[in-house]
Amino acid sequence: MLKRLVMSGVIVALGAFAMVFGEFDDSPGLQGLGLLAIIGVGVVEVRRRR
Repeated sequence: MLKRLVMSGVIVALGAFAMVFGEFDDSPGLQGLGLLAIIGVGVVEVRRRR
């Protein structure tokens, strides 16, 4: 359980980093991938808790 939580946190942090770095680089694709990573973790966690 702790491993899943840590992995989810790492993925969300990388997604947030990708969104911020994509803004500096003016790269909409990188921002989209970061957003998809964050949303993906949210969806997986909600489905696991059901």
